[in-house]
Amino acid sequence: MELQEAMNIRKSVRSYTGEQISREQLDSILTAAYEAPIGMGKYDSIHFTIITNPELLKEIDANAAKFFGNPSMHPLYGAPMLIVISSNSEGNVASANVGFILQNMSLAAVEEGIGHCDIYGAIAALSQDKALLGKLNIPDGFTPLGALAVGKTTEVYTKREIPAGHKYVINEIQ
Repeated sequence: MELQEAMNIRKSVRSYTGEQISREQLDSILTAAYEAPIGMGKYDSIHFTIITNPELLKEIDANAAKFFGNPSMHPLYGAPMLIVISSNSEGNVASANVGFILQNMSLAAVEEGIGHCDIYGAIAALSQDKALLGKLNIPDGFTPLGALAVGKTTEVYTKREIPAGHKYVINEIQ
């Protein structure tokens, strides 16, 4: 698959079969994560936590629903795996690093035909619950900044046309 095609068909998947991805597919996603650029090459400023424990996923999901004030919502969408990305850096560089990692992992998931969705709100909720956060065994000094929900899906990635009015505002200064 060409990069341009992967970028075009990439979308957030919010329905999962409940089936885990293979170890090879996870390794492909993690390899893409390792290939992301990291500010000043500080790769030791990033930590991954891979959660497949169904009870812990349900607890994180319920915590996020409570955080959003809607107990019937499921912010993890029933994904059987959550890859949490934490950093011990602060500010824009840490956020950018996590964004680069998530984009690389997302594109690898598309190439593998795996459902995935960037998760931020549930991670913000998780950061507010110290007891729940403690269950993730994240090293001291690291803060979760984003995650990727991952799993098998029946959804299909298809080419999409970019609508005519779908443009960014650009200001050029010469």
